[in-house]
Amino acid sequence: MADTYTQIYIQFIFAVQNRRSLIHHSWEAKLHKYVTGIVQNKSHKMIAINGMLDHVHMFIGYRPTESMSELIKVVKGETSKWITDKGFIKGKFSWQEGYGAFSYSRSQIDRVYHYVMNQKIHHQKKSFREEYLELLEKFEVDYDERYIFKPVD
Repeated sequence: MADTYTQIYIQFIFAVQNRRSLIHHSWEAKLHKYVTGIVQNKSHKMIAINGMLDHVHMFIGYRPTESMSELIKVVKGETSKWITDKGFIKGKFSWQEGYGAFSYSRSQIDRVYHYVMNQKIHHQKKSFREEYLELLEKFEVDYDERYIFKPVD
């Protein structure tokens, strides 16, 4: 009997609405665990998840059973509701529209895992915007400057 076999590794990056620093260290680990549950319930494998106060990186073994945009829509929607319902912030939580998705080969898993897990150290030297633009340029992704995550004024 025929089956589908894939080996796809994707790093997703998405930001809090208006790049506000709302992901507090007191509940960040709970958020990561919740996101991991969503990803795994969708039959993907969470390899690494981490981030900063204003954005999240997740590196997954992706199964092409649904579109990437549908997966991110579910992750953002369910976590926005969860954060709001838990009362982790005042008011309603939401993620910024859009996301980044970057693919890697199996030989790069260890490097990307450490990159994601060392976000707090990494961002002592580089801003989120600098990091994101660097990834877009490295992967030769065409982008419109008007839609790149803007710094908070």
